[in-house]
Amino acid sequence: MRRSNTGKFIVLFAIFAMLLGSFGMNKSNASPKKQSDNYYNEENRPQYHFTPEKNWMNDPNGLVYYKGKYHLFYQHNPYGNKWGNMSWGHAVSKDLVHWEHRPVALKPDDLGAIFSGSIVVDKHNTSGLFENGSGGLIAIYTSAGETQQQSIAYSTDEGETWTKYSGNPVIPNSDIVDFRDPKVMWYEEDEKWVMTIAAGDHVRFYSSKNLIEWKLMSKFGENQGAHGGVWECPELFKLPVDGDPTNTKWVLQVDINPGSVHGGSGGQYFIGEFDGAKFVNDNPQNEVKWVDYGKDFYATQTWSNTNNRQIWIAWMNNWQYAQAIPTSPWRSAMSIPRELSLKTFSGEGVKLVQNPVKELRRIEKKPYKWQEETIKPGENILADFDSKTYEITAEFELGSASEFGFKVRKGANEETVIKYDVSEEQLIFDRTDSGEDEFSKSFAGKFTAPLDPIDNKIKLHIFVDHSSVEVFANNGEKVMTNLIFPDGSSDGLEIFSKNGNVKLTSLTINEMESVWNKE
Repeated sequence: MRRSNTGKFIVLFAIFAMLLGSFGMNKSNASPKKQSDNYYNEENRPQYHFTPEKNWMNDPNGLVYYKGKYHLFYQHNPYGNKWGNMSWGHAVSKDLVHWEHRPVALKPDDLGAIFSGSIVVDKHNTSGLFENGSGGLIAIYTSAGETQQQSIAYSTDEGETWTKYSGNPVIPNSDIVDFRDPKVMWYEEDEKWVMTIAAGDHVRFYSSKNLIEWKLMSKFGENQGAHGGVWECPELFKLPVDGDPTNTKWVLQVDINPGSVHGGSGGQYFIGEFDGAKFVNDNPQNEVKWVDYGKDFYATQTWSNTNNRQIWIAWMNNWQYAQAIPTSPWRSAMSIPRELSLKTFSGEGVKLVQNPVKELRRIEKKPYKWQEETIKPGENILADFDSKTYEITAEFELGSASEFGFKVRKGANEETVIKYDVSEEQLIFDRTDSGEDEFSKSFAGKFTAPLDPIDNKIKLHIFVDHSSVEVFANNGEKVMTNLIFPDGSSDGLEIFSKNGNVKLTSLTINEMESVWNKE
C-alpha cells in the first residue's frame, strides 16, 4: 500500500487523531438504527461491492473467518475522504456478500499510524496472551512512525475490541525505509508461525513459536519478477494443482507500486516451493505473472482460517488517481471476493485461476437466457435490457467476426467495451468513453490481456456495478478489474460483432440485488 513519508509528523498526527477519537466513537462506523431512503444510494455508490459508510478506505487488512463470521478489516481514515490517519476499519459478514459495519478496530498510538497487516486465530494460545489457555484473535500490523515496525494486538471478544501488546514492536526496524504489511500463517509441518513481509524491493520470511519473538529465515525477490516500484502487501499460501491434493504448489503474491502491467499499482505472483524457511520460484526469474490485467485490483489479501478454501479480495483502485475518483461521502470499494485454484495449461505450465465466490448467487435475480444465437454486425439482441447492476455469463464460438463482445453501461455518449480481438488473441477493456474521467490523465484508456481460445471458444463472466466492471475470462484464466464512472442514465447493454458473425453458444444475464438499503 502506498504511504506518505514517515517521520515525526505522522507520530504527532497519530496522537492528535487518537485524542479526537477519545471523545467518542465516530458515528459513521456503527450501523444506523434506521436507514434513510438515500442510504447507499449516492451517485456512483456500488450496490453489491463493499464500501465504507463514509470516508477513505484502501487495503483490506486482517481477513479472518472466525466463529461463523468473515471479518473484513481495512485501511481507513475515520476523519476524511483522503489518505491519512491510518486506522483499521471493520465489517463482518456471514456470507461474504452482506456486510455489517462495526466500530473502528485499531487507532494510531505513540508508535505511529496503523498500516496493513493480518489476523490469525491463536487457537492453542501459543502467544500466552489469553487467560486459562483459551485462544483468540491476534492482529499483526505495521506501526508507522519514524520507522516502520511490526506490532501485535489481541482480541478476546471475536474482534470487537483490541488490546495492543505492551511489548510492541515485536519486530523493530532501524534500517529499512519500506518494511510493512505482515501476512502471518501457521506452518503445520514445523508447528510454527510464518510471517511474509515486504521490505522495499523484496520480501522476507520470519518464523515464531509464539507470535511475539520472531526470527528472520530468508529473503526472496532479487532479480525476480517485476521491479518497477516498491513491493507491498505479500501473500503466501498453498494450493492443490488441478484439484489433486497430492500435488501442491505454493503461491507467493506480491503487489508493486508503480510499475504494474498497465501503469500504477497492481499485483504479481510466483509459483514455487516453500520448505518452511525459503521460497524457490519454479519459473524463470524474469517471468512476470500478473494477478489482474485491469487497472484497479490492488493490495490483495486472503481470508485465514477457511480450511480448504482460499478466498481473497482486493482494493478496487489505483494509486495514480485513488484520491481523486469522484465518490462522496466515501472513497474506494473492494472487489467481489474470489476463490482461488491452480490449473495446468498446455505449453504454459501451472497458473493461478480466480473465480467469483459461489455466495454471490444469493443475490441473483431471475435470469434472462439465450442459446444458439448468431450475432451479426449492426444487430443487438439486448436492446431492450437496461440495468446498472448485473452479471453476464456468455460463451462465444469463433466465426468470421474480427471482434465481438459487450458494451456495458451504455448511454447516448458513453459506453464501456469488453471485447475479444480474434487475430491478436487479446481480451480488450476499453474505458475511453466510459464516463467521467477528467479527474486524472491516467484513467481513460484501453487495457489488454493475452487470451487463447479453448476449443475455438471464448467464455466471459462479467460483473457490472454502478462504478466497476470485473471480467473473468475462460473460467478465470484471465481477470480484468476496472473502475468506471458513467452517468446514471447510461444503463443500456449491447452485444456486438465486427466484420463478420460470431456464434453465441449461450448467454445468461442476472440482475443483482442491492446488499444495502435493508431495514
